[in-house]
Amino acid sequence: MALVRLATARTHYGSSFLCLRSESLPRCWSQIRAFSAAMSPPSSAVVYEHHGPPESVTRVVELPPVEVKENDVCVKMLAAPINPSDINRIEGVYPVRPHVPAVGGYEGVGEVHSLGSAVKGLSPGDWVIPSPPSSGTWQTYVVKEQSVWHKINKDVPMEYAATVTINPLTALRMLEDFGNLNPGDAIVQNGATSIVGQCIIQLARIRGIHSINIIRDRVGSDEVKEKLKGLGADEVFTESQLEVKNVKGLLANLPEPALGFNCVGGNSATLVLKFLRQGGTMVTYGGMSKKPITVSTSSFIFKDLSLRGFWLQKWMSSDKAKESRKMIDYLLGLTQEGKIKYEMELVPFSNFHAALDKALGKFGSQPKQVIKF
Repeated sequence: MALVRLATARTHYGSSFLCLRSESLPRCWSQIRAFSAAMSPPSSAVVYEHHGPPESVTRVVELPPVEVKENDVCVKMLAAPINPSDINRIEGVYPVRPHVPAVGGYEGVGEVHSLGSAVKGLSPGDWVIPSPPSSGTWQTYVVKEQSVWHKINKDVPMEYAATVTINPLTALRMLEDFGNLNPGDAIVQNGATSIVGQCIIQLARIRGIHSINIIRDRVGSDEVKEKLKGLGADEVFTESQLEVKNVKGLLANLPEPALGFNCVGGNSATLVLKFLRQGGTMVTYGGMSKKPITVSTSSFIFKDLSLRGFWLQKWMSSDKAKESRKMIDYLLGLTQEGKIKYEMELVPFSNFHAALDKALGKFGSQPKQVIKF
């Protein structure tokens, strides 16, 4: 019955495998091949059949071939990251998530393996990414319609191609969508060691914008400060350094920031607000501390601060989806030029659960885990 259950589950993974009867799989496959000779290879996939702790509910299984319809592209995945939002989807706490059973993963890069008869503009061997991001990238072969896939330059480092669609694009959009920043202006952010935070530093530097960065107190914080300054950060403070009455006295010759970014919440968000100038805006895009944002009455009345939120998935579900592909190409160009970089760890697919444990924080702070297929 286990094999039959997987065949049924395959319908939820975005494929066209519709054999649901309790017959043996070999007979089932022969019936499908009678209708279509174009089939994907079998696929190894990270599957979860119900929501819960990712380390408990995920397992690697073998999925049978699926039909490649005339407008479909079969992609051999090369690499895919483990993002916090991937973990939240598996836990069942993310606002938008696939129906279970499902294959994990939401972004990545792959190589075109085969094409449906009506597909134009792609060839076997081309590199593609799902854009907007699409569920089910944690498997060796993915079959989706051509409209899902965006062809990219094969000269881009694989790990950057696999991770460009969510974090770097979030950084770019937040810098451009919440006010008109000019060269010489400043921004302030917490969570500066995150990939979004590192990208904000580097994109701001390219634009001549100063960055003030807040990191949590931890062993090795001096080394972290130097790494961020190497990326272009103007100032880096630990949270404890900002336990003073006048944080703006620490800015020296830097202007008061007009824009702040918060992905932590709690006291860290309050510190971002303290730096903002009159009429400034704080944009929240995450809540890693799981603590609420507390704003003083004076911040609203006397400083007229604005609080905004940003969710990339909502932004990309608007009419911005096609426009975002040009932005992705721009960001990938910056990685090729060495103007955007961030630390990642490529991990063989066979070691998926070890990488998952690192992504879950079981071994302290770790680089972004990127699965290599």
